[in-house]
Amino acid sequence: MSNADSLATVMAITGASGAPYAVRLLEALVQAQQRVQLIVSDHGLRLLRTETEIGTVEALRTRIGAAAWDASVTLFDDNDRGAAPASGSARNRGMVICPCSMGTISAISQGTSRSLVERAADVALKERRTLVVVPRETPYIAIHLENMLRLTRAGAVVLPASPGFYHRPTSIDELVDFVVARVLDHLGVEHTIGRRWGDSPADA
Repeated sequence: MSNADSLATVMAITGASGAPYAVRLLEALVQAQQRVQLIVSDHGLRLLRTETEIGTVEALRTRIGAAAWDASVTLFDDNDRGAAPASGSARNRGMVICPCSMGTISAISQGTSRSLVERAADVALKERRTLVVVPRETPYIAIHLENMLRLTRAGAVVLPASPGFYHRPTSIDELVDFVVARVLDHLGVEHTIGRRWGDSPADA
């Protein structure tokens, strides 16, 4: 394993609809034996409770698997702006915010970080590290589009939770996997989730 591969990925869960994407992404990162620095905002925890019935961080740990969680995941408080992800000198391989609320996108695009999630994203951009944001909003208004354009120009990857259908999904899980697979691709994490364009069903 190279030094870059040993670095942790910062993952944040905020209050946009799309909790199943967050749970599946965290599960996939842990299964890929990636170290994860996890930040769950208060609204993100409420989202998990509403959409997945995961009401606490401990319940999320149980869902992912306690042993795997303990080996891979370090949890940070969103109110702790002095935590490691808030500093550019603390190395990591990049950050993903999944799902990413429009309020979070707005704060990052304007450089007005008020929480650890927003500060960690600011650090990812200024240190020229990968930043993937996964918005789940519809319809977009001009303000949303302008903020996402600003983030794109700053170097972030805006990856909306918009699953495709060319792989002929037959379940919600397959739709979730489609988006999670694209996120993993942009984080540079090897995986075998889903079927790529041109693959036969046996390749999945």
